[in-house]
Amino acid sequence: MAGHDALRPLPRAFHEDVRARLRKRADGAGVDGLLLLGAGNVTYATGWHFSVVERPIGLWLPVDGDALLLVPLLEQEYAAAVPGVGVRTYEEFPGERPPVLWMIEETGARRLAIDALDAALLDDARARLDHLALADHARLERVVKHAAELELVREAARFADLVLERLRDVGGDIVRQGGTEADLLADCTGHARALLAETHGEAFQGTKTGITASVHSGPRAALPHGAVTTRRPRPGEPVVAGIGCHLGGYHAESGATLVTGEIRPEQLRIMEAMASAGAATIDALERGLSCARVNEAALGALRAAGLGHAIRHRIGHGMGVEGHEAPWLAPGDETRASPGMVFSCEPGVYRPGVDGWRTIDTLLVGGAGVELASRFQTRHPLETRILSC
Repeated sequence: MAGHDALRPLPRAFHEDVRARLRKRADGAGVDGLLLLGAGNVTYATGWHFSVVERPIGLWLPVDGDALLLVPLLEQEYAAAVPGVGVRTYEEFPGERPPVLWMIEETGARRLAIDALDAALLDDARARLDHLALADHARLERVVKHAAELELVREAARFADLVLERLRDVGGDIVRQGGTEADLLADCTGHARALLAETHGEAFQGTKTGITASVHSGPRAALPHGAVTTRRPRPGEPVVAGIGCHLGGYHAESGATLVTGEIRPEQLRIMEAMASAGAATIDALERGLSCARVNEAALGALRAAGLGHAIRHRIGHGMGVEGHEAPWLAPGDETRASPGMVFSCEPGVYRPGVDGWRTIDTLLVGGAGVELASRFQTRHPLETRILSC
């Protein structure tokens, strides 16, 4: 692996290769080209990390001809700086003519594939074309990551781990001094963000790079998507921390549940069941099972421990240029696990009014097995996940 400070954003050649592969898919599908409207797909094919707002941004990839970014006038200069693509602009949103219909006309295509389309525009879009295919060809390319992408995911996971390391190291002192969930969050993310900026800030300017996190304690830990508050964790309570890190536009996650003070036997039993769910996830991925069956195997470990009533969500999801992307380790996704895929593994036990527990690992599926890009749980056995208060 390259040195941490030698990492750089994906090069122009990477995105040129992506566009070549997408053109080949378009040709094989019998269309004139692909109109990409999904923000993650546009970024994947161009390397442009733009703000996602109501003004649509599209990328036209013809089988033959120049690639074009189709953007609001507001973004003209940013789009012009993207190498290897042309730029055309529309005035404003919503406009007298919907921008997406303008994009379709700008392509000049008669047979077109679009990755995502507002249903309200479907009839008008079809009226402008001989053939319209609603097909996300970019997603099929994104599910398997290349070596350069995996390097960014590994490094993002390292910084997500640093947030947890800081929380374990100083969280007990903060709580003992009357600190709140918000205080814990501010300290551990501030520490990791400073290190991220020091290590990669200059090289990764202009890319999506940063850290997001949440900290919930006690009964509030059963509501993981809630706001972080000024609640003070109490002795014997779980403190759930979920961390996301982007580096160069690539996402990884780490998460753990720590206990303030001594871990009680029932709490340890829950933590052991969650570890078993994580091990079952890895085993199922290494066997190349479908994503749906991976999810069944993992959640089965929680059910076997008598915790089926406390399951609220799937075991995980894909990650890459978006924090949540296909494939999904969930019912209904029959994609088979294969080398190059990146997943979160998130066993969760939620008992509203009582407590909540969750861990998160970033898993890289390889030819020789599954690599844990997240290392916090490996470094810290269950009985050491304590905030000493």
